[in-house]
Amino acid sequence: MLDSQVAQRVIDHALSVGADFAELFVEKHHTAAVSTLSDEVEPIQSGIDFGIGLRMVFDGKVLYGYTNQSNAEELMRIASELAAKDRRSPVVTASAFDFTTGLTQHPSEIILTKDFAIDSKIAFLMAANKSAKAASEKISQTRGYCNQREQHVEIFNSEGLFAQDTRHYIRAGMSAVAADGSEQSSGSWNDGGLLGWEIQDSIDPAFTGEEASRQALTNLGAKACPSGRMPVVIGNGFGGVIFHEACGHLLETTAVAKKSSVFHDQMGEMIANPVVNAVDEGLSKNAWGSINIDDEGMPTQHTQLIKDGRLNSFLVDRLGSEETGFARTGSGRRQSYKFAPASRMRNTYIEAGTDNLDDMIASIDKGIYAASMGGGSVSPGTGEFNFAVTEGYYVEDGKIQYPVKSATLISTGPAVLKEISMIGEDLKLACGMCGSVSGSVPTTVGQPALKVDDILVGGNA
Repeated sequence: MLDSQVAQRVIDHALSVGADFAELFVEKHHTAAVSTLSDEVEPIQSGIDFGIGLRMVFDGKVLYGYTNQSNAEELMRIASELAAKDRRSPVVTASAFDFTTGLTQHPSEIILTKDFAIDSKIAFLMAANKSAKAASEKISQTRGYCNQREQHVEIFNSEGLFAQDTRHYIRAGMSAVAADGSEQSSGSWNDGGLLGWEIQDSIDPAFTGEEASRQALTNLGAKACPSGRMPVVIGNGFGGVIFHEACGHLLETTAVAKKSSVFHDQMGEMIANPVVNAVDEGLSKNAWGSINIDDEGMPTQHTQLIKDGRLNSFLVDRLGSEETGFARTGSGRRQSYKFAPASRMRNTYIEAGTDNLDDMIASIDKGIYAASMGGGSVSPGTGEFNFAVTEGYYVEDGKIQYPVKSATLISTGPAVLKEISMIGEDLKLACGMCGSVSGSVPTTVGQPALKVDDILVGGNA
């Protein structure tokens, strides 16, 4: 995409005006989105974006600019403008590029640049809609989507790195609305991965529609949730969004280096119940948050964040390593060429334990089973959170009694980690999009079912 001689000229120029480090991130991005509203197919959306981001570092100060042009003169002009206030005599010299390309650990077959596969995507969404509508006359509307993209990147830097990578993303799902008189409720289901439309072989449109409508109908008949402090069992899969938001972000050097994370000085200390083990990795085959290399050109890896309750590692990008002294973990990520990279999560989850869901529920006198979690709000520095339960049940005397609505879980990341007492064997992963200083990136959240002994539940009963 970018001639290596052009890249060398630009990086040489960036160093000639005094940068300690210079990097070019080149990206070509294909997108295609197919969506439906009940029985209707909405207009197909597709596009191609190309651009180059230039990062320059002066004594830890990051300067960043981008352009859609690939000629040396334009890129050198941007470098000169970025360095206008920090310009100085050269302090380092560039190394010759050493081209490296890692193994593609996440193979893809039906990709955008070969086949849009529009007809089969529409057929999938229509079959899911039919299944959702067949569940009940109370299902008033469905909305389906199948979003696919293909991202080609090249990374050059002043340390001699020249790396290339191609990422193929696919995500498909459906939401359903159930209505009974003036009352409405919703449910949804989706799946995705770092692969092409061949994912259709492993996702069932009938299940997609049935699950969306099942959640909607369950919530339609739900009772008001009681409030107060009580034990809660959080279901597997997307339940891991709480760990991601309330704890994972606190382990990124983006927060640690600024000492805005409560964990910044707790490396090696017990921060969770000893039953808790948590990882962040990019290696799981074709998982939504997996990568071959990060957006700084470093191969991905498996990072053990928490081991037997003890803080074992942070998530470290290049700048974070310089600021904290911790080794890089291949966690430098960005949404596109318009963003400088930062330490970000990949596939982040609490590992499987030895308990089972039935025993967890049986151990509750009065509490809640949060089968599915939704979005919420988090305070970046403290990990204080407020998350909505999208499918929940009231539990009494060790048995599920009835579904509840409008439940929220309120606590902090550090507090909830210490209240986890049981972890199931049923580890499951789920797709999500994570927003931070370097934009929105695909991340996987996950966990087995787990029991939190004491947490504040918000409800309106």
